[in-house]
Amino acid sequence: MEIDPKLVKQLREKTNAGIMDCKRALAESGGDLEKAEAALRTKGIASAGKKASRATKEGIVASYIHLQGKVGVLVEVNCETDFVAKNENFREFVKDITLHIAAAHPLYVSREEVPAAEIESEKAIYEAQVKGKPENVLSKIVEGKLDKFYSTVCLVEQGFIKNPDQTVKELVAAKIAELGENIVIRRFTRYLVGEPLSSEIAPAADEEKAA
Repeated sequence: MEIDPKLVKQLREKTNAGIMDCKRALAESGGDLEKAEAALRTKGIASAGKKASRATKEGIVASYIHLQGKVGVLVEVNCETDFVAKNENFREFVKDITLHIAAAHPLYVSREEVPAAEIESEKAIYEAQVKGKPENVLSKIVEGKLDKFYSTVCLVEQGFIKNPDQTVKELVAAKIAELGENIVIRRFTRYLVGEPLSSEIAPAADEEKAA
C-alpha cells in the first residue's frame, strides 16, 4: 500500500526509528499510526533486550547548566565502541538525557537503585492508605502505587520530557535499535543551587528526634 510521507515523518519523530522501519511498520499496520508506533516500540525493546548483556566500556560524560547557573547536571552514558561514542546521533541523545534530568529531577537511574528502606517506607504509607481492604486487592493497589512512585523518582521510568508518551527506557531501547549497540545510562548527578546536602539534613533530623 502507498504510505503517506507525512505519516512516516510523524512516526519517525515519535520513535526515532529509521525511515524504512517506519514505512514497514505503517504498511504492516494498514497505515494506523498508533499500531505502527506500538510495533516499533516493541521491536526496539526486544532488540535492546538481546543486546543488554553486551559490555559497555565506552561512552561519554556530558554536562548541562540550566536557569543561568541555578541547575547543573553531569551524566555518564555508556556504549560498546568509541565509534558510537563519537557519533553525533549518540551525543544528541546524551544531551537530551541531560536536559531531561535537569527538568524532571529523577533521584535514581532505575528502581534497582532505590534503597530497600525507602521502598518499605513507601509501602507502609500505601498500606495505611488502603487499610481494611481485602488482602488480594490491597497488594494490587500497593503495587500500583509503587509503580507510580518509581515512575516519579527513577530516570528510566519517567516519561521523556520531549515526548511524555515515551519513557526514557523506551527512548534508550529505540536508540539501541537505531545505533546497533547496547547503551546504558550508568549514573548522573543533579545540582540545584541552595539545596540542602545530606550531611546538613541528618543533624536536623537528629535534633527533631531529641526534641
